[in-house]
Amino acid sequence: MDYEQIDISGDVGIRAWGRDCAEAWANAGIGMFSLVTDLSKIGNNRLVEIAIKADSSEGLLVRYLNELIFHLDTYNFIGNRIDIVAFSEDSLRAFVYGAEFDPSLHEQRLLLKAATYHNIRIAKMAEQCVVEVIFDI
Repeated sequence: MDYEQIDISGDVGIRAWGRDCAEAWANAGIGMFSLVTDLSKIGNNRLVEIAIKADSSEGLLVRYLNELIFHLDTYNFIGNRIDIVAFSEDSLRAFVYGAEFDPSLHEQRLLLKAATYHNIRIAKMAEQCVVEVIFDI
């Protein structure tokens, strides 16, 4: 588990890390989904492809996470594995593996409204990238 929950008064956040920013962002997506339910109970029978562009790294992170929330809210899709197959400062392409989220079968934790720019942090270091993002709940 390469992420942890950040408790914020009235909201919630995720801190995720990886060997590079693509891995940290994949972990942020999984960490975000873990705020919604127990991911060990989610199957891997659906695949969603996501392609995002933005003007900045911060904008790309927020748009990426909000796209995952969109798929959860609109299609009841929740992922438990994310492979980012193309990544740059202003675009990404990812395959998200998961299943339909069914509240009658899956534990329901938090209802996420959106990823925000509030206190967003992307720290690129020699051998690690760390991201922090806050979600409206």
